[in-house]
Amino acid sequence: MPGILSALNTANFKTVARALTIVENDLAGANELLKGLIFPKKTPIIGITGPPGAGKSTLVNALISNLINDGSKVAVLAIDPTSPFNFGSLLGDRIRMSGHFNHPDVFIRSLATRGSLGGLSGKTIEMSDVLRAAGFDYIFIETVGVGQSEVEIAGLADITMVVLVPESGDEIQNIKSGLMEIADAFIVNKADRDGADIFANNLKKISQQKGDGITVFKTIASQATGIDEILAFIRSAQNIKNTRTEFLLADKAYKLIQQKRMNNINKAELRKKIAGAIANPCFNLYSFIEKY
Repeated sequence: MPGILSALNTANFKTVARALTIVENDLAGANELLKGLIFPKKTPIIGITGPPGAGKSTLVNALISNLINDGSKVAVLAIDPTSPFNFGSLLGDRIRMSGHFNHPDVFIRSLATRGSLGGLSGKTIEMSDVLRAAGFDYIFIETVGVGQSEVEIAGLADITMVVLVPESGDEIQNIKSGLMEIADAFIVNKADRDGADIFANNLKKISQQKGDGITVFKTIASQATGIDEILAFIRSAQNIKNTRTEFLLADKAYKLIQQKRMNNINKAELRKKIAGAIANPCFNLYSFIEKY
């Protein structure tokens, strides 16, 4: 893999795409490629999570617009949940970011979760490291927050931002404490809707009560309102020593080890074997999984 590694830079998107494909699909040389990665600079990985419909892709789109105006090179890994039934994924984030898809300073790649319960697979970690090695100035990881994935993103990102909408205000008391622990900032998007100010204030009060003092932003991403404030926050956070370094690395290591150990388990094949085994009236799930 020395040829790919030497050509891995932001001026050669074809090589970046090829390296990501090798890693994502565990093709020949993937392990050697990963072990040979060298990181030319400290590139911040910014996790953007939140429920479906919160406007995450529109927000990332607006952030990209501002960053490329400054001459920055930006990469986006957009995580699409995989169907638990047919293992398919829409991978439609590049459509929503079509304004930047062909820009020479923007690299966008969609990635399926491949059945990872939390929405993030070990492949997300490996592919984000490939992007870091390529020398991008900023890397965004966008994932749908549908449960544990909001907390899992903290194990990958240097800065974690949770995007919500004013309608979430009805569920303010149900926001998980784990979310408060991992969020570096809350973004109340679509802030032109009713209840946005009240919701943002309630978020501030809850974070202060917990002693976290998490920053809360209000944005209208479709109009690029509030974007400058978020970018100023990201830039200032880059210069602050990350107190979660050990947690981040340990969580990354755990996911990668888990991925390697589970590498020989094919979920589709497992389902076929289950389908045959349950025909036996004495079927016992615990006896079935013992061989694994």
